[in-house]
Amino acid sequence: QLQASGGGLVQAGGSLRLSCAASGHIFSGNTMGWFRQSPGKEREFVAAIRWTSITYYADSVKGRFTISRDNAKNTVYLQMNSLKPEDTAVYTCASGLSAGVRRPEDYDYWGQGTQVTVSS
Repeated sequence: QLQASGGGLVQAGGSLRLSCAASGHIFSGNTMGWFRQSPGKEREFVAAIRWTSITYYADSVKGRFTISRDNAKNTVYLQMNSLKPEDTAVYTCASGLSAGVRRPEDYDYWGQGTQVTVSS
C-alpha cells in the first residue's frame, strides 16, 4: 500500500530524491511522513506533510531536505540535498490521520524501507 523508492549510494554533498507511492485510500486526506533508522538507533522522524501541504522537519535536516506531495499521483517525495554520512539509514514512508506528526505512533500505515548510504 506504500511503496518507497529512490534510495542508493551517494557521496557526501550529493542529492537523492525518494518517492513513496500510496494507495488512494491511505493517501487522500492523510498526513504523509518520512522516518529513518540506522543500525543500533531508534527510528527517527525526518519530515512530514499534511494534506493541506503544511510541512514539518527534524532540525537535523531542516534546510537540506524538502518534502512534497503530488495528490493527483498519490505520491510523496523527499528531496535530500547536501547529504552527510550521518544521513545514512533506511528511510521509510508512513501515512496517518493523527494530529501529531513526529512520532511513529502518529501513523497507521508503513511502507518498506529504502536504503540511503552516504559515503564520506
